[in-house]
Amino acid sequence: MRIHLKETSLLVVDIQEKFVPHIDDYTNFLKKTGQLVQGLQLLDLDIAITEQNPKSLGATVPEIQNIVPNNKAMEKIEFSCYDAQPYKDWLKAHPCKNVIICGIEAHICVLQTALDLKEAGYTPIMVLDALSSRFPTNKQLAFDRYQQEGFIISSVESILFELMRTFAHPEAKNVSKLIK
Repeated sequence: MRIHLKETSLLVVDIQEKFVPHIDDYTNFLKKTGQLVQGLQLLDLDIAITEQNPKSLGATVPEIQNIVPNNKAMEKIEFSCYDAQPYKDWLKAHPCKNVIICGIEAHICVLQTALDLKEAGYTPIMVLDALSSRFPTNKQLAFDRYQQEGFIISSVESILFELMRTFAHPEAKNVSKLIK
């Protein structure tokens, strides 16, 4: 299935200050997630950000929040973003067919969100180099489950270039610089 820019949004799941330092390979995870968010912002994609219980886990990390400074994160206590009313309301206000997903933890909040989105008729797109968990085993189990569930699997570079479709896209040079 070809992924089209006009039918797609991004969901950034729970990339929070007190949690990120405990995530497997968090430096690379933050770099790749930052590239994804920045690239999709250049492509003018709608971006939703969630925070799991921010009173305990803190706000979205500056590395992400600074890229989208006017984007207020939606607080939630539910594991699945789709179970949280603010995200459901956001989806109604930003209609899309496909949801690109990045964030943590890959085997809990991200997985449950993708399962619920698929059940609701959306197509989850899992950007593996912008997804992580505290432990590599849990991350791998999540990635295996994504395949079993039939989710679309992608990478930061792959999804950005697929959405642009051509180097004639006005942001192609900026996206290329971002990836290098």
